[in-house]
Amino acid sequence: MKYLPFGAHTGLRVSEYVLGTAMFGTRWGYGAELSECEKIVQAYLEAGGNFIDTADTYQAGESEEIIGSLTQSLRDEVVIASKYTENDRAGSGVLQTGNSRKTMIRSVERSLKRLKTDRLDMLWVHVADQVTPVEEILRGLDDLARSGKIIYAGFSNFPAWRISRATAIAELRNTLPVAGLQFEYSLVERTPDREFLPMASALELGMVAWSPLGGGVLTGKYRAGATGRKEAMGGGLFHAESDGRNTAIIDLLEVIGRETSSNPARVAIAWVRSRGVLPILGPRSLAQFQDTLLSTEVTLSAEQVARLNDASAIELGYPHAILASDFIRNSTAGGKAPDVIFPSRYVA
Repeated sequence: MKYLPFGAHTGLRVSEYVLGTAMFGTRWGYGAELSECEKIVQAYLEAGGNFIDTADTYQAGESEEIIGSLTQSLRDEVVIASKYTENDRAGSGVLQTGNSRKTMIRSVERSLKRLKTDRLDMLWVHVADQVTPVEEILRGLDDLARSGKIIYAGFSNFPAWRISRATAIAELRNTLPVAGLQFEYSLVERTPDREFLPMASALELGMVAWSPLGGGVLTGKYRAGATGRKEAMGGGLFHAESDGRNTAIIDLLEVIGRETSSNPARVAIAWVRSRGVLPILGPRSLAQFQDTLLSTEVTLSAEQVARLNDASAIELGYPHAILASDFIRNSTAGGKAPDVIFPSRYVA
């Protein structure tokens, strides 16, 4: 497995595939027992992985407990990322959920106990609560960093404009920088192409993608009658093969899977990685993990990537479409657009 700095604002070297642990534990009624989790973690470490992602709410805190018990002896060899917002207990009230500093500090302290560690390498603000200003969030993150309880921080499931604003405020106030963002991204969920990827490119933020398999639909297993995420957890966070576009994507994944002596799931994950995004592998069993980990061995040709891009493409909409038009490109370059060498990344 390869390693790369997580964005341009950190020197943190992380593996190119992230181990997601939402399925570590059984308190949701759907997940993996401790013995299976141990096998998965061991296989991930042996493959060279070092970036483990969890959250206080995963399996009502059990995911963090399992990670804590499995990483104590090698704490300095792994990057542990957790999240706060939703809390670890069902029925938590308004003072124990959301993005406030009060919630943040309480959540981190509880997470540290479950993880059996004195600091989080990365704290994600899990999801926007539509209430708390980013100034308050940034102040809380900076306080935690200065106290040594977290090292890096980022935003998950926030609108791009709020992450951009938070990044600017942190830079101007010289507080803890925003290291990266986490968002849903896959061949069946490409709306991040409109704002998230250009923003992260321009601001040089690390990018992590959850659900790179679209809730499992890109494996093709539901065509064979499997249930999995389709029925588990109330069918949440699942993309159905519900239209011609999704059918065309899965058909193409099967074709390219054969071309690469691989399978649809591995090709789908390799495509996410080809976009400069770190995919989260979120297995429920060792067999699932071993299968998807083989995506590290899949090398997609430029032609195969182009076919996948075309099959899954979405309309970028205004203003992106008009800015990319030949008319605007020429009119803003004095009619010399073909002769202008444009930057290789987006400009902030």
